[in-house]
Amino acid sequence: MIAVDWGTSNLRAWRIDAQGRARDRIASANGITRVPPGGFPATLRATIGAWLEDGERHVLMCGMVGSRQGWVEAPYLPCPAGPAAIAAALLAVPFGDAQVMLVPGLSARDPSGTPEVMRGEETKLLGLIDSLGGEGLVCMPGSHTKWARLAGGEIVGFATYFTGEAFAALRDGTILGRMMAPRGAIDPDGFRRGVARSGEPGHLLHHLFGVRAGALFGDIATDAGEGFLSGLLIGHEVRAALPGGGPVRLVGDATLVGLYRTAITLCGGQPVAVEPDAALAGLTLIAGRAAWN
Repeated sequence: MIAVDWGTSNLRAWRIDAQGRARDRIASANGITRVPPGGFPATLRATIGAWLEDGERHVLMCGMVGSRQGWVEAPYLPCPAGPAAIAAALLAVPFGDAQVMLVPGLSARDPSGTPEVMRGEETKLLGLIDSLGGEGLVCMPGSHTKWARLAGGEIVGFATYFTGEAFAALRDGTILGRMMAPRGAIDPDGFRRGVARSGEPGHLLHHLFGVRAGALFGDIATDAGEGFLSGLLIGHEVRAALPGGGPVRLVGDATLVGLYRTAITLCGGQPVAVEPDAALAGLTLIAGRAAWN
């Protein structure tokens, strides 16, 4: 079987043996934004063609390749959803001499009834189910950070925070960026100060203007400004998403996981870093329940 994690910026593929082990792997920068209109079949064949020629006939894909901007839109499956339900909702994609199927994204609603969606993260969450005993709170930092709840071996709900994209927009597109040194590594002390500020009285928008005022009065050094802004935004997110002081499993990019680990600790939580690449495990789990021809 061939497993493919095809996101916005990157494409990763694995050749999996009958025991679920990766025999070979490929990584490329051909994310969906780099694929020309109608070019998904050719891009996939160019990536995994050698494995197909060697006899592989089953391909399972997850990620933004199944979005409205991807190859074919795979409908969202409502939560709660576990491996069996997700495998039963796979979408077949016509592809010559191989059977290609797409993993659906998941949907949910927050307590106010506002829709939530994820695509790609559901596969990583399934890859963590066994190691977490089917229970727990998982945080997946990114441009749109996901906080997901697992219970009874299923993904029962999740919330999305626009933190990463908001940070980039505020740093690069507002006056706040002019109060900061050129981009560099996040200053640890500035980050911790930002997290602490997120717990003080006042709305986030008030706190954001304080980044500018603090820089004007020398309270926030230019080389600490980026870290302070990051800590402020992540701190507000963590305080909203963290229910009490229980454990939070973190999965994702090592740099972001490190920042969230610090923020969660400062906000009274118990961060635990877990397997950074759970997509392969999730694809393998789903493939084992799929109805292949």
